[in-house]
Amino acid sequence: MTTTTPALGVVLVPTLPPEALRPLALAADRHLDELWLWEDCFKESSIAAAGAALAWTERLRVGIGLAPVPLRNVALLAMELATLHRLFPGRLLPGIGHGVQDWMAQVGARPASPLTLLREHAEALRHLLDGEEVTVSGRYVHLDRVRLDWPPDPGTPLFVGGTGPRTLELAGEVGDGILLGSELSEAQVADSVAAARAGWASDPAMPVVTHLLVTTRDTRAVADAVRVLAEIGVTTVVFQPTEDEPDLEGFVEFVGRDVRAALAG
Repeated sequence: MTTTTPALGVVLVPTLPPEALRPLALAADRHLDELWLWEDCFKESSIAAAGAALAWTERLRVGIGLAPVPLRNVALLAMELATLHRLFPGRLLPGIGHGVQDWMAQVGARPASPLTLLREHAEALRHLLDGEEVTVSGRYVHLDRVRLDWPPDPGTPLFVGGTGPRTLELAGEVGDGILLGSELSEAQVADSVAAARAGWASDPAMPVVTHLLVTTRDTRAVADAVRVLAEIGVTTVVFQPTEDEPDLEGFVEFVGRDVRAALAG
């Protein structure tokens, strides 16, 4: 079986201030395929950061990994994503998920059933982004004849992320791809992909985005780790630098030049 080389990306870890985004985005635009943004409470807005990164760059795909649905009214999130999709066609990769429940509790938004909320939100958001009029009265999502005036092209991607077999199966069912957390072992990635595939109904291979925490500049070791993830079914590897990485632009160049060359060779 031939394994396709995955797309390569980098993540802006939210321990960095917002002003670190521009040089990282420009470096990623030169060397990588994707830039991913987290929305950890109470640090940085993924939507605002995505809009800025897309405006600063020319070809880079920008992923949101992920927007916590308890924080977001589904109609408002649909408006925000549709606007970015139309401004930067084909370059936005939005993802949604539960969020960290302790953080959701801090803002009074922790749901009694995170799975129910995620299903209702994802299904309504998918229909809204496809330009449909949506009326729904669920446990958490309530819409009355809502339709976007400016939807993106139908079929724009919507990733769903999470951990645990039930959430991952749901992600495979209602998402156009899945997001996996950082610092997972290869065995955990394999188990997560298997759980999501239980809910995946489409014939094409399921898009899988996962993170790889890089603590070394050993090109061969990093490339080997990417190959293992690709064999498991990962389609995008998002490189995560350590919190004390002194040279983010050099880190991006290392991935885009040295690791990519090793994978090609």
